[in-house]
Amino acid sequence: MGTETWRRTPGQGKYAKPERERRFLVTGTPEPLEQSRLIEDRYLDGGTLRVRAVRGEGEPVFKLTQKVRPDVDDPSIVAITNLYLSEDEYRMLVALPGADLVKTRSLCAGFAVDVFHGPLAGLVLAEVEVEDLEADLVLPAWLGAEVTRDDRYSGGALAAGRAVI
Repeated sequence: MGTETWRRTPGQGKYAKPERERRFLVTGTPEPLEQSRLIEDRYLDGGTLRVRAVRGEGEPVFKLTQKVRPDVDDPSIVAITNLYLSEDEYRMLVALPGADLVKTRSLCAGFAVDVFHGPLAGLVLAEVEVEDLEADLVLPAWLGAEVTRDDRYSGGALAAGRAVI
């Protein structure tokens, strides 16, 4: 082979999809909240991997996710790759060292609303996926300051205890 096309840099290749999200502090009461589910994340130490369990109605869903930032200083865009796991695979991976983050996610007005538990109790964030991070958005009155580019509000930073509440 003249070129080694099978080699990939993390966050690149056909399975890594761009994820563009805008994040906001929630300062009011979003209503109505729909499709609530419990999300338990473990951000594995020393890398870009997250193990997730999503529990709601029906069977739980287990995922291994890699999130890589094309620009390490900008948390607003990541390349994301997901792999769905069996419960046994999840149990093996979640036993690895890491930082945990637990939240209840609901939907409201097109936003995912995350109510955090444990040490982050009291923090509520809303996020929405967008094509263009600079495009105008119609924002519900219950949203506060935008924290899209504030790394303290990324999942890994929240799990590691670097958020300001």
